[in-house]
Amino acid sequence: MRVEARIFELTAAFFFLSDVIYGLWSHGEPVGSAGLTLSGGLALIIGTYFRFVSRRVRMRPEDNVEAEISDGAGEMGFFSPGSYWPFGMALAASVLAFALALDQWWLVVVGIALVLSTVAGLVFEYHIGPKPE
Repeated sequence: MRVEARIFELTAAFFFLSDVIYGLWSHGEPVGSAGLTLSGGLALIIGTYFRFVSRRVRMRPEDNVEAEISDGAGEMGFFSPGSYWPFGMALAASVLAFALALDQWWLVVVGIALVLSTVAGLVFEYHIGPKPE
């Protein structure tokens, strides 16, 4: 987690430095300065969270400078081999985007319901029991 914390902290520093330079060159244009300030703040929040969490979890091979490639071997987690829910989520998100683009509020409601149901399907895919064969 220390690597991720460092990445986000450096990103926050870049945004804040860019904000100062942008503010000087644009003669105080507020929208770009606000965007860069908020981007830097969000990166700093994430970096601070990762730094806080890295103190509480054990060191990973990514955090050790002298780690070998074999230190990271083993099971990395569970990845679904054949789930159709991401495809359904993409379709539902496209229905929602289409409805927003055309200002069709009844279709926005349908799109939100579709997005929520497909996200729930993905989350609870392996909690509803085995698939029938």
